[in-house]
Amino acid sequence: MHLLLDTHTLLWWLVDDPSLSAPARRLIGRAGNAVLVSAASAWEIGTKVRLGKLRGAEELAADFAAQIARERFEPLPISAEHGTRAGLLPGPHKDPFDRMLAAQCQAENLPIVSNDAVFDAYGVRRLW
Repeated sequence: MHLLLDTHTLLWWLVDDPSLSAPARRLIGRAGNAVLVSAASAWEIGTKVRLGKLRGAEELAADFAAQIARERFEPLPISAEHGTRAGLLPGPHKDPFDRMLAAQCQAENLPIVSNDAVFDAYGVRRLW
């Protein structure tokens, strides 16, 4: 199974935060599952570190690709199709990172591992 991690899910996985649900932890850790991390998460983490809104993630922001590779996660680049789809998504939700993740899930037919119900409004399969 291919899975896309929401940014908070990635962060919680990396620090072994108890906020990560047991089913989500099992899905991410299950051998045979391909765990993808969007370039949008790198962008979000870098932005929030720069703004001082994500303390403790400076090392991750500085070496994102290497840390993702150490976890054996696969990067998911942002394509023109993803960008167009994210820009055209309906609704009032303004978070550009969530909109991009939803667009990538739709375009690539991926479930997202997230506790954020906003993805439900976009017809994205959400696992938690």
